[in-house]
Amino acid sequence: MEGDICDPDRAAYPRIFPPREAGESDHQPFERCVNFPVSVVLPAAGTGERTGLQTPKQFCSFLGRPLISYTIQAFERVSWIQSIVVVVLKENMALMTDIIQRFQHRKVRVVPGGSTRHRSICSGVLALGELEGEESHAAVQPKVVIIHDAVRPFVEADFLYKIAMAAKEQGAAGAIRPLVSTVIATTSEGYLDHSLDRAKYRASEMPQGFTYDVIYQAYQRCTESDFDFGTECLHLALQYCGVSAKLIEGPPTLWKVTYKRDLAAAESIIKETLSRSACVVTGASAQAVTLAGTLQKAARTWDMELNVIPDLKGDNGSYLLTEWNFILVSGSLPCLSEVEAILTDFKAANRAPLHPFVIVWVHLSSSDELSISRTMAEQVAIMDLASAAKLQNIFLYGIQIHQSKEVPPPPPPPFVLMKPLGGSGKPWN
Repeated sequence: MEGDICDPDRAAYPRIFPPREAGESDHQPFERCVNFPVSVVLPAAGTGERTGLQTPKQFCSFLGRPLISYTIQAFERVSWIQSIVVVVLKENMALMTDIIQRFQHRKVRVVPGGSTRHRSICSGVLALGELEGEESHAAVQPKVVIIHDAVRPFVEADFLYKIAMAAKEQGAAGAIRPLVSTVIATTSEGYLDHSLDRAKYRASEMPQGFTYDVIYQAYQRCTESDFDFGTECLHLALQYCGVSAKLIEGPPTLWKVTYKRDLAAAESIIKETLSRSACVVTGASAQAVTLAGTLQKAARTWDMELNVIPDLKGDNGSYLLTEWNFILVSGSLPCLSEVEAILTDFKAANRAPLHPFVIVWVHLSSSDELSISRTMAEQVAIMDLASAAKLQNIFLYGIQIHQSKEVPPPPPPPFVLMKPLGGSGKPWN
């Protein structure tokens, strides 16, 4: 199989926000490498009737962010995915475009869908064939197309790799899960006809992968009946292209938001994931960078993600839309304006703070900077700022670390990471 991996022991936990240090590309050291073009089609034209809500479930908000945005970001974090096509109803085109712009999604194109699932997926596949030569996407026709539901936000990069590689080799591949209930057939009168042996059957899940030629030809050859009543892409590949898909058992996190109760479960998982991620802003201080590096290494042992960046300007500003926990490290003389600036940036980002933001301001000071009067004034100032920020659902905490100039900054004490940031709105214990 083409590709490689540098960290096979990576923890199996549904990640939404991956680590990325300042100056790094999206390619992560632990990420498997794929040397052929891969694109994604996300059908999102459903109306979500089974949830019983007026808003389609893919547009339901979690912590001020629509569900489909989390799904898109799960694919954006994978460096070898070159483009993402989102298929929505014509009346939702403007809404989807606004979501892409507001949350600064990359490599994403929106196209109108059809009246059924297969018609929408077909529209996405045809759109991928039109990407070649478009300067705005700088992409070529993909070798492999991954099809995934917009309401399955917890897909892992490692599993996407397995699907992509199997699809390239076999022509088609799909995720499966064991059946949790016995399947029975009923008579027209509503009586039991027969039951199936559960051990012989599996539930077909997403994602599914195909070589572009296979999925394109399958849709070119399928019937109107397939378009109107079919739902299984793997079946089209088998029936019209003679390609038997490789089936790969997926993790439990591949579940789909289907009913209203699933929305609460999805929000709970998203909150848990957010609490295990933070962004460290170092500025230009060498001491701050050193401390951030130490924190980042320690966080990995606790299965936490720390993104280290110098500031929140330019491309780094996207963290204002994705992170909920920030550690602002200041070296030398403290500057309260740095904290005020990040609060201003939050306001400019126009996020809906239904879940509290957490900002921890860490000031590294040398022993000769100590001044009782100045220290007291600083404490009063940050307390006033924290009181004002709390009204915006932002919890602001300050930590001052005194150190001698002759001695390098010590590593963080072992209790620093005893509790993930965020969630409860409490400071570190």
